[in-house]
Amino acid sequence: MNATAAEDTEERIVRTGGCRCGLIRFTVTGPADYPHTCSCPDCQKLCGGPVMWWAGFPHDQITWSGWDKIRWFETFQGEAKRGFCPDCGTRLAAIDSDIPDLGINVTALNDTTGADLVPVNQSFRETAVHWLSQVPNAQASTTG
Repeated sequence: MNATAAEDTEERIVRTGGCRCGLIRFTVTGPADYPHTCSCPDCQKLCGGPVMWWAGFPHDQITWSGWDKIRWFETFQGEAKRGFCPDCGTRLAAIDSDIPDLGINVTALNDTTGADLVPVNQSFRETAVHWLSQVPNAQASTTG
């Protein structure tokens, strides 16, 4: 496939997602950037599990219904915050001061099967649970 055809295919990627109760919905276009899992204590507590699964998307490639309803929790003072639905609690998004993309919780997407969503790294390996295999470090972030 030539570069033009690959770019054309990537531009046609359209995904929808949102919270469990439907109060907040979104559409993302284009390929995900730096899909990864995170094992930091904050993500573990926020999701109630051993890892959260994130992917970045440029702000201008995301449209929202209910953006104004998202509640934000500041996980790292002045550096990062995580957005969730105030009604059902679904974790939806992340804003980090040093990353230009908006992080989307991949499990908030309706379809998580895209090859561009396969995690390429795992953050905070030192706090990962010992019984779950870690994601190999296959790629560094292109955004941060």
